[in-house]
Amino acid sequence: MKIKLWKDCHQNAPKNVRLMGMDLGAKTIGIAISDSGQSLATPLTTIKRTKFSQDVLALKDIIKEYEIKGYILGWPINMDGSLSPRCDATHSFADEMKHHPDIFGQNPFIAFMDERLSTSEVDKFVENRVDINRTKRRGAKQSGLTDQLAAQIILQSALDFR
Repeated sequence: MKIKLWKDCHQNAPKNVRLMGMDLGAKTIGIAISDSGQSLATPLTTIKRTKFSQDVLALKDIIKEYEIKGYILGWPINMDGSLSPRCDATHSFADEMKHHPDIFGQNPFIAFMDERLSTSEVDKFVENRVDINRTKRRGAKQSGLTDQLAAQIILQSALDFR
């Protein structure tokens, strides 16, 4: 299956199963999952990245435990709509996923969702709505909370689009 933008393929997404949203950073992967009715995204965890083979093993347990059947990856385009350098890395990650049917499924459903402003939206939310001081906010970033929440926004945006 060719990997497309969510807006162009959402009608082909598997139904009544959990989807996984991923915010793929250079150092971490923020993970969120949907309910099986695909109406609500929940932040789940953050994986510290090493190399793809190790990242996949970390994802394998989550995929199995939550019976994930589709994947929405944040598509890090620039504000003007042009492709950012991270788009190549994201596309490569998605292509590699297809080479691991034992983990991601045979012919897995993978789509990209525009993630512009997801991290800044999370930062603004934490800054304005969460009652913690600046030091603890910095700690939340370092703990991966920001990445999980960005993944939640990416996945929730996809679910709401439909």
